[in-house]
Amino acid sequence: MADDQERTPLLRDPEAEDDYSEPQEEQPSFLDRVGAVVQEPLTDLSKVLLVVCLIFLLLSSVFIGLFAGTQQKLNKERGRNDTSPVITATMTATYVPGPSTIVTTTTASAPGPTQPPEEAQCLTPECIMLSASILSSLDTSQDPCENFYEFANNGWLDAHPLPADKGSFGTFEELARKNQHVIQKILESNSTSLNTHAQSYDEQILKKIRGMYDSCMDESGLDKIGLKPLSDFVAQLKKVYNKGSTDSRVPSEKLGLTAALALLHSRGVNALFDFSIDGDVGVDPNNMVLWFSQAGLGLPSKEYYGEKSIMKAYRSTVEQLLFTLLEAEEKESSEKPEAAVIMPEPNTEFAVNDDTKDNVWPPWPWPPWGDDDDGHGDDGDDSKKNSSEIAHKLAKKVLKFERKLAKISLDLDLLYGDPIGTYNPAPISNLTEGLPQVDFPAYFSSFAPRAFPDRVIITYPAYIEALCELLKSTSPQVIEAYLVVRAAHELSPYLGLGTDAWKAQRSLQETLSGLKKGAVGDRKEYCVHQVEETLGFAAGRYFVNEVFGGDSREKGTKVITDIVKAFQDSLGKVDWMDAPSAIAAAEKAEAIRVKVGYPLSPNTEEPASIASWYRAVNIDEDGFFGNVLSSRANDQIHQWLQLGKQRDMDAWEMYPSMVNAYFNPPANEIVFPAGILQPPFFSHDWPSYLAYGAFGHVAAHELTHAFDSSGRLYNQEGKLEQWWTNETSAGFDRKQECIVKQYAEYTIDDGKGGKVHVNGNLTSGENIGDTGLVQAYRAWTAQYTDSFQAGNEYLLPGLNFSREQLFFIAFARSWARAMTPAAAVQRIRTDPHSPNMWRVQGTVFNIPEFAEAFKCPKNSTLNPPMEKRCIFWS
Repeated sequence: MADDQERTPLLRDPEAEDDYSEPQEEQPSFLDRVGAVVQEPLTDLSKVLLVVCLIFLLLSSVFIGLFAGTQQKLNKERGRNDTSPVITATMTATYVPGPSTIVTTTTASAPGPTQPPEEAQCLTPECIMLSASILSSLDTSQDPCENFYEFANNGWLDAHPLPADKGSFGTFEELARKNQHVIQKILESNSTSLNTHAQSYDEQILKKIRGMYDSCMDESGLDKIGLKPLSDFVAQLKKVYNKGSTDSRVPSEKLGLTAALALLHSRGVNALFDFSIDGDVGVDPNNMVLWFSQAGLGLPSKEYYGEKSIMKAYRSTVEQLLFTLLEAEEKESSEKPEAAVIMPEPNTEFAVNDDTKDNVWPPWPWPPWGDDDDGHGDDGDDSKKNSSEIAHKLAKKVLKFERKLAKISLDLDLLYGDPIGTYNPAPISNLTEGLPQVDFPAYFSSFAPRAFPDRVIITYPAYIEALCELLKSTSPQVIEAYLVVRAAHELSPYLGLGTDAWKAQRSLQETLSGLKKGAVGDRKEYCVHQVEETLGFAAGRYFVNEVFGGDSREKGTKVITDIVKAFQDSLGKVDWMDAPSAIAAAEKAEAIRVKVGYPLSPNTEEPASIASWYRAVNIDEDGFFGNVLSSRANDQIHQWLQLGKQRDMDAWEMYPSMVNAYFNPPANEIVFPAGILQPPFFSHDWPSYLAYGAFGHVAAHELTHAFDSSGRLYNQEGKLEQWWTNETSAGFDRKQECIVKQYAEYTIDDGKGGKVHVNGNLTSGENIGDTGLVQAYRAWTAQYTDSFQAGNEYLLPGLNFSREQLFFIAFARSWARAMTPAAAVQRIRTDPHSPNMWRVQGTVFNIPEFAEAFKCPKNSTLNPPMEKRCIFWS
């Protein structure tokens, strides 16, 4: 019957079947039924169902509690003060025998507005670890509105004490170390290829990078050969410097200096001047021409030559290098006198011992001159002096020469930040006639350029004249000693750690960077870095294969292009930029080439391309020292082969594993290696608010460089040109002056009880680049709705911060860095970037959205009055 069928359970207990077969005269009450159930033994199925019911009740209670607690926290965080009645939820559960049924009812104590449902949090192991890494970096005892850098980074800094062997260590270096571990596994593995169709090319590449690594790791072999690689190179350097002595009995200064400079420069050793090949930004930025500039110095910057303590340490290093090489030369001369070349006869300039019987050059003791400042006098018989005395006096002369070089050099803020002032095209005769001590045609021929240059761009014309006068007033022997010191200083790091030359240059680095005396880092880390430095495109092929798969390139590129779009949209609202200039700026932004991941020249995806790029690198012929020189020579070959050609649009200046990025004004391109597209800067599966905050700032920084103090002077084709109106240029100059003054007020401790101010002029371009963070913020908010709907704005567990706050936290975390005071001072003097603390503090100081996100009180440090802010992109 119909009624009987409706009561029939879906699941029945066979033992209770008879209870329903006979009608009963009186129905038992509810309590009777409950009592009967209680007294009745439970079946196995009933027990299971009862356990399920209890679990369900427990879970329901937990979720209700979590919801109520979280909602209360959210209300506090959002500053809500509403008086809505508290809703108390009551859940009752009834167990019905027979069918397994749970009946639940929920009642509210009082009606009220419906609260938004709590958003689900990502609870995967990856999300939990990401959340933990963020929490561990914070110091919530700090007020983010006063010291956001320490709020975001003190936890990380406490957990990462500065290694004794380093003057600086931060998130960039930590990521570089992680990238190096990836490469290290490749270098130490036994695999021979990537199973490609071009296996033989991969075998060639792997053999070279592993050969470089193995030669670096062979510490016992390096200690065994000792100083010999360097002393052999110095002997070759001195030989070419003194070439021509067989004809005139006196060294041909012009020929010798030319040959010596060509030898040093071909191995990447900087001395006297520097040549580079780059676009002619005044005519055709893609036409690669010759650029002439001043040389680097033995010390990091000009200021160090005025510090007595530093000069004392530097003189000690120079003296030790010269003494060590003198000792090696004396030993070599005594063992192989027949290998020496003919020495010049005595004259009024050279105080040679007349009793010297061996017809060799240089005579011993070397060098044969006195202690006068210009090298043209003599205060005694040097043949009676030992190597220590000679090195002592010679070091003094070399330092005096370098001090004069520093004095005639252009200040770094002008060299780096004035592209118009440093663009001085001239016929090559200006160089050949202005510096007659160098035979430039012979110099160029040693690099075998495809086309002999007839035009050169000189960054600082006054340097040529000043260098010419300096060389005239300095004896050839002091110049030779200077060249020897430059070679020894730059190449001694590739010797064994037990050599006196290695120890001498290391001692200087300890002084300059504040390193712990005698502290040496992990050798494997050093050797992997050397592989990157010398064969970076080769190692990058395998690095990219390991870490840069999936959609990393596409998602990274999207962040960049979103920021470009946000930047273009903001230009019409910039108060110092008129409409014509805004249109031109938008066109330049549109024309910027975006390169992400790895280069196509050499082509990371094609092993044949990489093998060809490094074909001139010979591994294991002369051990680690020789391998490094070979790779440096290969770099110079590629540079000079560009002369007279059109720019290779696929070429990169950085290798794929590098943790860095750059904007190249003549090429109008921004470049982001795969090495920086890793946590804590980027991950393809991060929520967007983190990706746009961390990597987005890197991308916006490089984009903004196209419109900073120097980048703005290049048009969309990379040509130096006035493409803004005069009114807009004047408005920019006012904003730039504001930035210069802002950062010039920031200081660091010098470690000696004093303060050193940031160089606002030197750092203005990078500081303006950092203002691009607001463009990354706008790009993130613009894509937020679509991103949220796509599930890319998911929340992380345990983070009691809004998405807006986490955006800024992600930005600040990427700049954590510990430094010694000495290294910080060195950076102030040489680095166009501000110290990391001020890159964070100074940037958010100028972004009102930051103060809004953290609800900063008015006039707190990072929520100043608008008139005190330097807002570029309003």
